[in-house]
Formats: sequence, structure tokens, C-alpha cells
Amino acid sequence: MTTAKVALSIDADVLYLAKKRVKAGRAKSLSALVTEAVDEKLRRDDLADLLDALDRQHGPPSKAARTWARRVLAR
Repeated sequence: MTTAKVALSIDADVLYLAKKRVKAGRAKSLSALVTEAVDEKLRRDDLADLLDALDRQHGPPSKAARTWARRVLAR
């Protein structure tokens, strides 16, 4: 993976908590934590776009389909 150096402005409270997680060993580095968070956000946005496209193509899921999905995902 190729990396690039960037400068970011981050809320001071968020930065404090991020550094605390790195210090606790929950992330390899601040850069790794930020990369993981951005990657997750991009993937969630892609999923939301896909679900929106499915809704446009097929209509939103019925109440029965939503109930089934909740039951299956709760396992």
C-alpha cells in the first residue's frame, strides 16, 4: 500500500481519545487509526449508495422483509 502524508484538522477531544486508544494498544499508530476510520466510512457510504440504488430499482423492503431481516441478524 502506498501512503501519502497529509495535514488534518481534528477536534481536540477526538484527537485526545484517538491518542489514548493508540497508547492503550488498540491501534498501531494514529495514522493507522485514522486510515481505518476513513476506510470504514468510505465502505459504509458505498453500502448506503448500493442500498439506495436497490430501493430505487425494487422499492423499499416490505415490513415483513424488514421483520425477517431483524430476526435473522439478531442470531
